[in-house]
Amino acid sequence: QIDVLKEIHYIDSDLVVQLKGRVACEMNSGEELISTECLFENQLDELEPEEAVAIMSAFVFQQRNASEPSLTPKLADAKKRLYDTAISLGQLQKRHEVPVDPEEYARDNLKFGLVEVVYEWAKGTPFADICELTDVSEGLIVRTIVRLDETCREFRNAASIMGNSALYKKMEIASNAIKRDIVFAASLYVTGI
Repeated sequence: QIDVLKEIHYIDSDLVVQLKGRVACEMNSGEELISTECLFENQLDELEPEEAVAIMSAFVFQQRNASEPSLTPKLADAKKRLYDTAISLGQLQKRHEVPVDPEEYARDNLKFGLVEVVYEWAKGTPFADICELTDVSEGLIVRTIVRLDETCREFRNAASIMGNSALYKKMEIASNAIKRDIVFAASLYVTGI
């Protein structure tokens, strides 16, 4: 594992944590390496806030066998790019004799089943309508969106460490876009405030 972290510059040859390593420490809700590489490859830069948060849902959504979402070309491209990053990281770990199957690593850590749902929710589509887009239960949709708000906060902190003010602002807008209506009311219940 240490050799993997050295090769992708999370630590240097003296095992001192580098900028990428500091950013990875902020990532708790998604797989740290994939999340960090996503940021350092500027994968969210060309996306609108609602597109960015939709793609980020792949980090926190748990259900493996959800129905296939219907994605815009831009979201489909972003999905492929993130998946390819995960495959590359899986291959890198395998080269360093970490017992990882790259395809399995990508599939286990990225579940894209709610990308369309979150995209529509962030754009202001009513909750009843987004529930029609998927076979995922309402409770799991709510839980995913609540966790996604935490992911926005983590990415915002990471953007601050990176000195990326545009990403910081984008995460703020994304967070505000998903924190509304029934889901936000539910999140007060879920978090026990």
